[in-house]
Amino acid sequence: MHEIKAQLEEIKKLIAVGLKKVDLAAKKKELETLTEAMQAQDFWSNREKAQEISQRASNINKLMTVWNGIVGECDELLEMLPEISPEKDQKAADEYKTMVKNLAERWRKLEISTFLNGKYDENNAIVSIHAGTGGTDAADFAEMLMRMYLRYAERMGFEAEVMDKSMAEEAGVKSASFLVKGQFAYGYLKGEGGVHRLVRMSPFNSKNTRETSFVLVEVLPEIHFADAVQIAPEDLRVDVYRSGGKGGQNVNKTDSAVRITHIPTGLVVASQNERSQLQNKEWCMKMLHAKLLDLMEKQHAAEISDLKGAVKEIAWGSQIRSYVLHPYKMVKDHRTDYEEGNPERVLDGELDGFIEAELKKVG
Repeated sequence: MHEIKAQLEEIKKLIAVGLKKVDLAAKKKELETLTEAMQAQDFWSNREKAQEISQRASNINKLMTVWNGIVGECDELLEMLPEISPEKDQKAADEYKTMVKNLAERWRKLEISTFLNGKYDENNAIVSIHAGTGGTDAADFAEMLMRMYLRYAERMGFEAEVMDKSMAEEAGVKSASFLVKGQFAYGYLKGEGGVHRLVRMSPFNSKNTRETSFVLVEVLPEIHFADAVQIAPEDLRVDVYRSGGKGGQNVNKTDSAVRITHIPTGLVVASQNERSQLQNKEWCMKMLHAKLLDLMEKQHAAEISDLKGAVKEIAWGSQIRSYVLHPYKMVKDHRTDYEEGNPERVLDGELDGFIEAELKKVG
């Protein structure tokens, strides 16, 4: 059992390093401050601010529980080790090895979270997908990527809600936006933003020739309005139209869908999935705030008035990742050189390797 002991001792050292990064003492102090604020009589007078504080307190609680749990489990396994002997009880030894293996896997996933220390990493994520060059193949690829991210969210225990989806004429989607809810959702998904490229034998081509198509993925943090920028009403063009979202016949009979254009930058956001025009407008404004903040940070702008429109061609030369289904099978990220030989598994939401490689490169 010497190797097992060495493995556990190494995990214990790594956990100690991780604890320094996370700084649980500071988190505990912040939680005490938040708890005190939540006990105030007028706490719910500002509902949005109250929800923000409550969510933050809940996130810290979860974080502390996970870290305290893995510390306790590692210590417990080390204490049990002297009593484990394959010669005396092979079944107990095998069970112990399985427990150590499970601990190592949980630590691997938890270690990745120590790289999530950006300003908005703990926030929910707004994911938008836009079909680019490639016609029907690109629209179909956009729907494939949408499914991939929804499957990834499900595997991670996140909730996902589709807010807007524009279907293409023949197959797939022209564009779609969805909200991924969960602690560190943005932190995990932020590296997925960029142009994605698909190479395959086209099922939409009568000659079944090899085609290349491109899709743009945008990932933004859901921003609390306390952090939001000020947007002048005269800078907005608001269009309403017939919704094709949830709600059945009731939604389809009313102009409940909303599209908002930010005139100075040309940014466009849309929502059709809520039942009322007001709810769709609120979602659009939340997405617009996130896009403007992101654009301000990228362009180092102090004011919205300093922004320039950001137009990026969704085509050759700008891709961050390639999904090749023919003449060979491979998915390769061009930023980290990480690759996998099973595209079907990746497109089914198995993105851990790509996301971890990007986080470690940035971290």
